[in-house]
Amino acid sequence: MTTVNIKKNGSLITEIEVKGHSGFAVSGKDIVCAAISASTITTVNAILSLKKDTIKTETHDGYLRINTLKDCEITNKLLLNLEDMLKDIEKEYPKYLKINIGG
Repeated sequence: MTTVNIKKNGSLITEIEVKGHSGFAVSGKDIVCAAISASTITTVNAILSLKKDTIKTETHDGYLRINTLKDCEITNKLLLNLEDMLKDIEKEYPKYLKINIGG
């Protein structure tokens, strides 16, 4: 199962941590993992192309952490959009993705 931990300060996302493999299918055929990866990578790339200095990322196999470095409306909107995309995936595949939201 993939776990996503989202930390917020009010309506601002301060951190998103994505860890683990979904286990929906074998590597290369796992549509849940592919959807999660595509959503997160697209969001990170969009932020880096628009507001490079607003986030810091850490990645390794089955792990991504996005930390916000400063308040930025564009960055927060993109991260809120990522949250919505991940929630949609969680609704369809609740056995393979769990989202936790906290402060």
